[in-house]
Amino acid sequence: MPETNSCHTLLALDYGQKRIGIAVGTTLTGTSHPLATVSNRREGTDWDHLGELIRTWEPEALVLGLPLHADGSSHALSEEVRRFARQLEGRFRLAVYLVDEHLTSWDAEQALKAQRQQGRRRRIRREEIDAGAAQRILQDFLEGRVHDPA
Repeated sequence: MPETNSCHTLLALDYGQKRIGIAVGTTLTGTSHPLATVSNRREGTDWDHLGELIRTWEPEALVLGLPLHADGSSHALSEEVRRFARQLEGRFRLAVYLVDEHLTSWDAEQALKAQRQQGRRRRIRREEIDAGAAQRILQDFLEGRVHDPA
């Protein structure tokens, strides 16, 4: 794991079969924010868009949410995400940290709903939830509130 007393940029990914939510953060400030989504449809991952984000932000490492059940057991997508982690490592030559993503999409959706109730947004798009879930994954990682299922 990158040292928290130095400045390292990290990108987090919330893997989904339609979209991959992306967030960016730094170890120096311990903060993160939603960034984008990348298409991940039947024809495959939009590697060009993902590569562009990685070249732009130059992260030290990637943090990838691993879907697990509440008891820590594997989810139906767990092996697919592990395979995706290996593809990321091979393609971009970056360390990939797998962390339990339990409830991150739900948390992101609840935060967006609260903003809507406060009049700060009119509608919630699925892409915002996905990028928000990536932000939650990264924030938990930065704050050390993660279980690394490796």
